Amino acid sequence: MVRFGIVGTNWITERLLEAAKAVENFELTAVYSRTNEKAEEFASIYGITKIFTDLEEMAASEEIDAVYIATPNSLHAEQAILFSQNGKHVLCEKPLAANATEVARMIAAAKNHNVLLMEAMKSTLLPNFKVIQDNLHKIGPVRRYFASYCQYSSRYNKYKEGIVLNAFNPNFANGSLMDLGVYCLYPLVTLFGEPKEVKATGLILDSGVDGEGSVILKYDDKDAVVMYSKITNSYLPSEIQGEKGSMIIDKIHSAEKVEIHYNDGTIEPLTVEQSHPAMYYELKEFIDLISQQKTESTTNSFENSFTTMQVLDKVRKEIRLVFPNDLK
Repeated sequence: MVRFGIVGTNWITERLLEAAKAVENFELTAVYSRTNEKAEEFASIYGITKIFTDLEEMAASEEIDAVYIATPNSLHAEQAILFSQNGKHVLCEKPLAANATEVARMIAAAKNHNVLLMEAMKSTLLPNFKVIQDNLHKIGPVRRYFASYCQYSSRYNKYKEGIVLNAFNPNFANGSLMDLGVYCLYPLVTLFGEPKEVKATGLILDSGVDGEGSVILKYDDKDAVVMYSKITNSYLPSEIQGEKGSMIIDKIHSAEKVEIHYNDGTIEPLTVEQSHPAMYYELKEFIDLISQQKTESTTNSFENSFTTMQVLDKVRKEIRLVFPNDLK
């Protein structure tokens, strides 16, 4: 069994724990919260026996083997490094950190202390993403990747009322690029590696984060177009265009339906059944790696996480989006 501690008690944590019910060798042991009241409330719901309000005490505890970090992006690096230094494996929510400098420090800490560090990017570990990888050769030389994730945030209504919640607060390294754009860019990097050029535009809100944006990325033999937004909706599928056909992906962040439309008009359905909640697959990957005594995922690898964060940094430079973490 892998004994888990939870850092960050929010809706994403609840979804992970729901998915964890089907994952073998997962044992929920401890929870951290800044207040004892919040920790006790969370612990009572999930039957957790150990409560922490001191992060260093939790990291040093011999009652956990691994930690799931779901705090604001600005806190990821320091928390992950602390747990790595104490010999704990770290599953950290996406994006892995606020910038590439922090990601490099996180990776170094994991390597130095021989522990597993993995970004909880669920989409690249889903069954249908493997389908995309295995069938990409069928569409011939790839010439364009298009991905869109535009989802109007309910928190934007509060924002327009003058209430700035975490999702639109630059102090937490948030905004549409970090929250949704990363879902478009991480699969791109996983499939095709680091782009040669990055050009971007975006709308910076008064709070200092981006509400929406677009990115054009150049490779030697193809280009990529990415759109993301937290202030508008889009219902377009994503697409990988090849010289023999186009692979249509209904949702780049969840890949529930995949098919190829060939140049001759025929359509090949590729979708496989996803029998578990989306977050099951990332958690299973993480626990399997621990059981195999591996300290890095081949899919959500150090290289993919670092390269994606470098791309995010380049986009932010283009749209002049700066976080407090960049100035540390």
